[in-house]
Amino acid sequence: MVGWLAGALIAVTLAVAVWFLLLSRADKMIQAVHLLVMAVLEVGLLAQVVVAAVRLTGGHEPAEQATFIGYLIGSLVVLPVGAFLAVGERSKWGTVAAAVACLTVPVVILRMQELWSVTGV
Repeated sequence: MVGWLAGALIAVTLAVAVWFLLLSRADKMIQAVHLLVMAVLEVGLLAQVVVAAVRLTGGHEPAEQATFIGYLIGSLVVLPVGAFLAVGERSKWGTVAAAVACLTVPVVILRMQELWSVTGV
C-alpha cells in the first residue's frame, strides 16, 4: 500500500461523496462529469491494488491475508457498482447511491491499511 495515495483517495472520495449528497439535495441526477470523476477515482484504486499485489508477491504478509485480498478486490468493485446504480436510477436517489459508494471507499481503505500495517505470522 502507498500511504500518500491511500490518504489522497480517502480525501477525494469523501469530497466527492459530499458533492454527490449536495447534488442529491438539489434534486439533480448524475451526469457524465460525475461518472468521469468516479472513473478517475477507480484508476487511483487500481494503482493501489497493483502496488499492493506487487508487494504481496514480494513477500509482505499482512495480518489476515485473505481478508486483505477480499478488501482489495472489494475496493475495485464498489465504485463501478455505485455508478451502475446511479445511472440506472434517474432520480436524486441515483446520486445518493453514488455518494454511498464513495463513502464506502474510505472505510475499505482504512481497513486495508490497518491489516497492512500489522504483519501476519
